[in-house]
Amino acid sequence: MTKEFIFAGFGGQGMLLIGKFLAMACMLDGKHVSWLPSYGPEMRGGTANCSVIVSDDPVASPLVDKADVIIAMNEPSLDKFESHVRPGGLLVINSSIIDRKSVRDDIDVVYCDAQHIAEAVGNPKGANVAILGAMMEKCDVVDTDKMIEAIRIELGERKAKFLEGNRKALLAGKEIAKESWKTL
Repeated sequence: MTKEFIFAGFGGQGMLLIGKFLAMACMLDGKHVSWLPSYGPEMRGGTANCSVIVSDDPVASPLVDKADVIIAMNEPSLDKFESHVRPGGLLVINSSIIDRKSVRDDIDVVYCDAQHIAEAVGNPKGANVAILGAMMEKCDVVDTDKMIEAIRIELGERKAKFLEGNRKALLAGKEIAKESWKTL
């Protein structure tokens, strides 16, 4: 099994961080992984994306052109990466700030109001983790317990106070995704 992911948005939306969460969770699960960040010089407000590859076998190259799963947190990212989803793949769109719908009919699309979900659980900065939870519900790549452990590890002791809010956002994203795929 090999799955390729791209997480894309503005700098500051936490795309590189959720890529790290996924990579760590899959490492904890005994998988081979790669994580490759890409961002503009502006950082906050500029473009930021990362690719993650999860495999049962060693990963030869961290480069991803066509992904099985793409999360687009803003419209420029959707415009840039929508065509990079493999046919039959998954595109998760942050409907909190993206008004347009996907133009693809050969992929699964999830519209996730990530900001609303994060605010509803009391973690207004957790939209990235909420959309990660929605993705996890549709793409069975790692179990929830391993993801929560990965979040704990990546946050470290200095940011441990954010673990509970991220756990709530992750679980809420998964729960909302169970209820309705096309109307999130």
